[in-house]
Amino acid sequence: MAVQTSPTPRGARGASRSTPRKSRPVPASLIDQDVRRALIAQAAYYRAERRGFEAGHEAEDWLAAESEVDTALMLGALP
Repeated sequence: MAVQTSPTPRGARGASRSTPRKSRPVPASLIDQDVRRALIAQAAYYRAERRGFEAGHEAEDWLAAESEVDTALMLGALP
C-alpha cells in the first residue's frame, strides 16, 4: 500500500505561519465601552460632516455609526 502525499509542498506550509495574522474579532460587548463610544462618536461626526452638518439627522448618524463600528469590531477590522 502506497502512502499518499499532500499536494502542498513542504515549504508552503511553514510559509503561511510567518504571515501576520489579522486581529481577532471582538464582540462589541467585550471592548471598553468608552473606547467603543469614542469610535461611534467619531464615525457619526464624519457622517454628519459628509452631509454638511445638516440638522435633524443626529440620531440617524449615531445609529448608523454604531452599526458600522460594531460590524467592524466583529469582523476584526478595528484594533
